[in-house]
Amino acid sequence: MRRPLAARYRIDCERISMTRHIADKTAAEGFWLTRQYNRLTLRQRRTLMGYVFIAPFILGFLFWWLGPAAVAGYLTFHKWNFLAAPKFVGMANFSKMFGDPILAQSLKVTIVFSAISVPLGLVFAFFLANLINAKFRFIAIFRTIYFLPSIVPAVANAILWAWLFNTEFGLINYVIRFLGGPKIGWLQDPSWVMVAFVILTVWGVGGSMIIFLAGLQGIPQIFYEAAEIDGAGRWQRLLYVTLPMMSPIIFFNLVIGFINSFQVFVSALLITNGGPQRATLFLVLHIWRTAFSSQKMGYAAVLSWLLFAILMLLSFLVFRYIGSRVYYENPGD
Repeated sequence: MRRPLAARYRIDCERISMTRHIADKTAAEGFWLTRQYNRLTLRQRRTLMGYVFIAPFILGFLFWWLGPAAVAGYLTFHKWNFLAAPKFVGMANFSKMFGDPILAQSLKVTIVFSAISVPLGLVFAFFLANLINAKFRFIAIFRTIYFLPSIVPAVANAILWAWLFNTEFGLINYVIRFLGGPKIGWLQDPSWVMVAFVILTVWGVGGSMIIFLAGLQGIPQIFYEAAEIDGAGRWQRLLYVTLPMMSPIIFFNLVIGFINSFQVFVSALLITNGGPQRATLFLVLHIWRTAFSSQKMGYAAVLSWLLFAILMLLSFLVFRYIGSRVYYENPGD
């Protein structure tokens, strides 16, 4: 049944009045904020705008790093399986680390992988950067082609390489058999699977290559001209001009490379799932299995803090013993 015209008119008037009230209140608050902002000095305004611009990072740091880190620190002293409430166990999770043979295997796999893949990745990225640091036609196309592998999503990258390394119908084994070589069990043979993962990692050095390229293009040409006048050849210019001037970039890529190599997860999970015979059971994959397959969140939290401690120690050693050898053009600035 429709309401009388007078009742509908009264309701519409009340809605209009409420809307005007809200609008007036919002305008008054906006005017008050504007007036307060205008009272600030120029230095206070700049400080306020600075906090506004860094607010997204601060909120992300609090909610996505500091918060989870605090929870992980709390869980290190507790036993929790997602179902029951966390139970305090003291130092039991820490003592369990020293008798875990799977942890020893995952550390061994991760360290060996890092020791091989990081230097090879640096050399290959530096070689590609020198290769494309030239001025000829279509150079932008070549730079794009070399950079594309580094932006391929991790899942698509894992599926692609799982097909390439397939023993029976993979493209790599097809080429090897075509050339008369034997069939290789890239993902089934423990002695070959690490080689496969190193190849996979070196294939995605586009990010490091771009950083190297930026560094090469920032070296003043006057240094090369002076070296050439003194009779320096191509290799002498590389050793005594390019490498010293590029040492900060090499150092940066070295640190980032070690950090990334200790966090291999997606490719190991999707391609081999830690096999064969735990030959690709990287530390992060072991942490994930402990947390979500074995449902031992407390012990997984301890392993996560162990990973953090290893990365901190490794970064300290790199800065301590390699950072002092880095050449900075203007160290006082």
